[in-house]
Amino acid sequence: MPSAIRTTKLPSGEAVQVLGQGTWKMGEDISRRADEVNALKLGLDLGITLIDTAEMYASGGAEEVVADAIAGRRDETFLVSKVLPSNASRAGVQRACENSLKRLRTDRIDLYLLHWPGSVPLTETVAAFETLKKAGKIRHWGVSNFDTDEMEELIGVPDGGNVQTNQVLYNLVRRGLEFDLAPWSRQRNNIPLMAYSPVEQGALARNARLDAVAARHDATSAQIALAWVMHQEGVIAIPKASSQEHVRQNVAALDIKLTPQDIADLDRAFPPPVRKRGLEMI
Repeated sequence: MPSAIRTTKLPSGEAVQVLGQGTWKMGEDISRRADEVNALKLGLDLGITLIDTAEMYASGGAEEVVADAIAGRRDETFLVSKVLPSNASRAGVQRACENSLKRLRTDRIDLYLLHWPGSVPLTETVAAFETLKKAGKIRHWGVSNFDTDEMEELIGVPDGGNVQTNQVLYNLVRRGLEFDLAPWSRQRNNIPLMAYSPVEQGALARNARLDAVAARHDATSAQIALAWVMHQEGVIAIPKASSQEHVRQNVAALDIKLTPQDIADLDRAFPPPVRKRGLEMI
């Protein structure tokens, strides 16, 4: 159990944990389902109550895994899910949300995201989100995979300023957004970024450039990569862990306090951007 679970604030003022549990690729193999459910349950037991999922993941299968994990514990969970851009019309958002609620076996989603920009006008999607909020089906809404210009467009539509987060690909080897999107997000209503794949789908666990810093903290390279993401101001990390040992390692990363020397070493090994890059996605 970490000594303290740090939080950051949504623009609404609600505090959310800087470490959550991701579920991308869960629900794809029935033989792994029990392990996936038990991993999420252990995360809850250890105090990590933010769980991120999406209708796209295993075509709803990940939401069903989450439903099993949070059964009887809904009120202690901060639940995030996402709607596909192909379902982002007024009627489509309503249908998609209802379907997610059924799979999740709950009456509300705490944070509902547009998974990436699509062809439906943002005015229509935002209006649908606001309708769901008024109906109590969702508590907050946000977006995912939006670059700075797309966030500017979003803020400009009616009620677009109610956006609560932007979920993006962010880790030591995917730092492009630090040039403009991250500072823009901090300056505009302190919109936190939610970092998916903070360990680059496991690749950073095997990156020798992390070895020296990891050795100083008696930690794994994956834990250092995760601690670095959580060290960033206004960032929430949502790594996936489908085994209980992996969950324990992720939670232990909360106790790693990176020093100025660590940060300097990591900046040399993984240099920050010096120019604008297009937002990366996987």
